[in-house]
Formats: sequence, C-alpha cells, structure tokens
Amino acid sequence: MLYFIQNNNYKVGVESRGAELHHFIKLDEQLELIWQANPAIWASHAPNLFPIIGELPNQQYEFDGHTYHMNRHGFARHKEFKVVGHDKDKLVFELTHDDETLAQYPFKFTLLIAYKLEGNQLGVSYLVRCDDDKAMYFSVGGHPGFNVPLYPNEQFEDYYLEFEQEESLSRYLLDGTGLLNGDTERVLEGTNILPLTHDYFTKDAIVLKDLNSSKVTLASRTNPLRIEVAFDGFPYLGIWSKKEQVPYICIEPWCGVASRVGESGLLQDKEGIQQLAPKQAFERTFTITVTT
Repeated sequence: MLYFIQNNNYKVGVESRGAELHHFIKLDEQLELIWQANPAIWASHAPNLFPIIGELPNQQYEFDGHTYHMNRHGFARHKEFKVVGHDKDKLVFELTHDDETLAQYPFKFTLLIAYKLEGNQLGVSYLVRCDDDKAMYFSVGGHPGFNVPLYPNEQFEDYYLEFEQEESLSRYLLDGTGLLNGDTERVLEGTNILPLTHDYFTKDAIVLKDLNSSKVTLASRTNPLRIEVAFDGFPYLGIWSKKEQVPYICIEPWCGVASRVGESGLLQDKEGIQQLAPKQAFERTFTITVTT
C-alpha cells in the first residue's frame, strides 16, 4: 500500500512493501524526481538494502557452523513492512524477524525505516535493533534512483555529480557475479566533479570508499535544479546506472558492501559488516535536499 506525506512544496509517497520510496514530487512543476520503475529497464524505485548489501559468493554465507542462502541486497526490499507512524510530515515502517527471515538470516531483529519531510529536505533513517541473545551482523543502506534527465529537452550527459570536497578516488571493481574482484580504477583525481556518462557503467556500479566528502549533488548544466544526497556515517557510496542509455542514476549510501573474491565466507568476516550486541541499536540517516 502506498502512503503519502506532503507539505506546501513537496509530496512524498512510500510503499509498504520494502518501505520503498516511490515518489518525491516538486509540486509547483509536478516534477517527479524518483525513477518510476519501468520493468523493462529497472523495476525498482529506491529499494532499502538489509541485512546485506551487494552479492555474496554463490549467494551464500556461513555462520555458527551453518550455511545460509541469501539473494543480492538481502530480503528487506521484498518484505511487507508494518506502518507504525504516520503524521503529515513523517512515515515510520517496521520489519521484524519471522520464519522466512530466520531461514536465511539466523538473528532476531527489528528494522525501522523512517521518512521525514522538512521543507525541501527528505530524511531517510534506519534504526536496526538486535533482539537476539547473541551478537548480530548486518549491513544496511539505500538505493534511491533519480530521473536523469529531469526535463524533456535534456540528455543524460548534461548532468554531473559534484562532491562536497575535492577527491582523488578509485572505484572498486566488480566481477561478473557482483563480487569485488580486488581491482580498482581511478575515477576522480583532485577534483569534485564527476561528469555522467553511461560508459562508466560498462563495469557495473561505481563503488567508492574512503571519501573526504559526506555529500554529493546531482546537477545539470542546463537547468538550476540540484539534488543533494548527504550520507554522513555511511562509509561506502554506490553510484549506478546501466551501460545502455537509460534515464536514471542511483546514488546509494551504504553501511556495507559486496563481498570480495576470496573472502572466507563467514558472515562476521564480510567487508563492511556491522556488529550489534544483544539488545543494542544502530542508527543512520541520509538526506535528499532539493534546491533550485
């Protein structure tokens, strides 16, 4: 079911399946910022990733002597969340463990995802709580897709990403199965501007870590609208589209990343994995801010 929050300038729609952002509309132009999930191209809008991010070797891992199977990006994006808060400017969704999750992820947990609309800014917050009597290992993050171009007279290549600070960064490359293959490729050298081109995505997503910046802005050379994604506290950033000429870009704040080729396969050894003690909680928020 789709739920809405709204103020004078923006309207936000979130689907209870996956607690997934479906709409972020600038009302004065009726301009939709979020990719509208064309199933022939990419059938999602902005999935939430939990309890893993990216791919596992052979879609499996080991924990406490048992082997578990889990698909890319985890199960939360496919689960029905319960609405536990709905005000005019805030939505809160809850997912807890059940028999289906325990079969692939042997931890009792609560995941709360909140959307807060304040002026021209949308906050997306994750609260993960370990409800188990043993330490819990997990990753969590976002995968919002933005329409690019936003206006009919533009091209994808009119857009660029502007980082908060100058960066000298390499992308961490993926193999054909979605695992980090150990290789890197330079994408930024003493600059804060990454021009958008589909050529970047012939090698899958741009996976970044160790950034100086905690904000990146999607901007165009042909219109004044800017979409800033602030990801303080998220150690990884994914940037993804397709090598084909598709009209979207994903800017993905991650607490976690795909497994590396040659990892042990133990969940607790996975790169970027977070650990929570029993009854403890973990919180992170990223924001999407629109300016013109």
